[in-house]
Parts: sequence; C-alpha cells; structure tokens
Amino acid sequence: MARKSDSETDRLDDAARAGWLYYIAGNTQDEIARKLGVSRQTAQRLVSLSVSERLIRVRLDHPIGRCLELSERVKSTYGLETCEVVPSDPDSPSTTIGVAEAAAAELERYLVSQHTVIAGMGTGRMLRAMVEQLAPMDCPQHKVVSLVGNIGPDGSASQYDVVSRISDRVKAPHYPMPLPVIASTVHEKSLLLAQKTLRNVLDLASQADVSFVGIGTVDDDAALLRDGFVRPDELRSLVRAGAVGEIVGWAYDAEGCIIEGLTNDRVLSVPLEQPAKRRVIGVAMATPRLRAVRGALRGRLINGLITNERMAELLLDS
Repeated sequence: MARKSDSETDRLDDAARAGWLYYIAGNTQDEIARKLGVSRQTAQRLVSLSVSERLIRVRLDHPIGRCLELSERVKSTYGLETCEVVPSDPDSPSTTIGVAEAAAAELERYLVSQHTVIAGMGTGRMLRAMVEQLAPMDCPQHKVVSLVGNIGPDGSASQYDVVSRISDRVKAPHYPMPLPVIASTVHEKSLLLAQKTLRNVLDLASQADVSFVGIGTVDDDAALLRDGFVRPDELRSLVRAGAVGEIVGWAYDAEGCIIEGLTNDRVLSVPLEQPAKRRVIGVAMATPRLRAVRGALRGRLINGLITNERMAELLLDS
C-alpha cells in the first residue's frame, strides 16, 4: 500500500511540474518531454492531469473587448455596481466553468482583505461550481454565512449547500442555516424563527458585506419543485400570481416585485432588500433563466451580476 501511495504522489508531482513548465514557464510539450525524460504523449497527459487535478489553475486575465463592452452596457442599462461577462462556449452552452471561475475570482478579491469580511452565500448549481474553482486560502478573520436553509424537506443535507465547502477551502468559520428553505406552515415558521441560534445566523447574514446568490426559475423545472419545497399546485399559484424567478426561496415577478402571500409567507431565508443596499451579486448564465435574471435586475434585488456573453446579449435585447 505504501508503494502505491508513493507512486500516486510521484505521478502528481510529475503532473504539477509538467503543468508549471507548460502554463507558467511557457515550454512546449516537446520541451517538457525532453526535460522530464518522457514521451511527448506522456507529457501531454501530465499537463492535462495537472488541470483535471486542479494542481494548476488557468484564469483568463486579458479583458476581451466584446465582453467588456457587454459588461458596461449591462451595468448602464440596469444600474449595476458591478458586472462581469465571460466568453460563451458555442459548442458547450451549458458549461459553468467560465462563469464559476469569474465568481470565484470575485469572492477571492474579498477574502484577501486583512479586515473581517462577512460573506453571505445562497445555494444552487452555479455557486457550487464557484466553490470548486475557489483557490485554497487561510482566512480565519472572515465569516461565511448561509442566506438560506441547507436542509431538505426530508431532513437530508442539501447537495447544493456551499458554506461548509467554502469554509473547508479558505479555513474561515462558517454559519450554516439548519432549516428547510420553506416551512410547512406559517406557524412552523414562527416557531423556527423564534430560536435564538437561528436569529443569530439571520442577524449575521443581514450584515454581509457581500453576498453571492443563484437565480432560480419559477416553472416546471424550478429547483424549489424538484427539491420538494413546493408542491405542483403551489407552483402553479405562484405562476398565476406572476412569479418568474426566486432568490433564496423568495419568489418575485417580472419587475422584481416580491410576490405577496403564497409560499413567500413561509420562506425562512434572509429577507431580500429592495433595492439591495449591500453588495449582492447574482451568478447566472443558463438562458432558461433569462426572465428570472431580468426580473431580479429590474427590481434591483441584485446590484452585481456575473454571467456569460449569451445571457448579457439577451438581457440587452429586451
């Protein structure tokens, strides 16, 4: 077993060296093969392994003109404080890597501060992808707090919870919200919100210096429906009331106005400010979420956006 472990370590060492030679030192794969004493094919595999094992992180630092133009236009059109637009991959429109990388880089800009930063976190596929791109750091001075419950209706942990994963990455204390997104009844909501420990988390979340949130749809593919937080009839009621999107469980219409009553009466997440007074950054790119993203922007539920070219173009077409 020891020999196998040593072999695995040697393989990763070689991959890290090959990745450094290629991405940092600018060597060709032929040069890497010669310097490491391996075949060109092996050198190519080692370089690929360095990326797949996240030994090397490749980030685009050059500001692409088209993306910069779109970013400025989206900021101006919707009155945003910040907006970043990354290139779209025409052959892989569903890939999250580019947007996730940009979101991770934005979060890291806050985490490098020596002053305490409270970072609020929503949930969802995009934020989980963001965490996977986050560089390991040592940030005991910061706090990472959940804006939304991380427990499923059956009591299981949410697969898209991110605060614990971020805490593991950056060594910062984290404050989860051990609740479902939506309570079963208004009475249950009152009982849960009366708990002192929960009030402490909610109070901390309301002080977040920056928050990152996913933007969900209110349709047949809604995460709230898939995860069992709302029933089909409740979803249909939201749609009839004009709901097009949701952020941390709070449903809103095409103009970004929070829907009155219905499931919003039972949401346990941190209330959304309108307009957002602190930095709230939406991370979204899937075109089926267009109406939800546009509504969040129109209602100023978010004042920052990280997205790709295609979504930015659609937002400007309306």
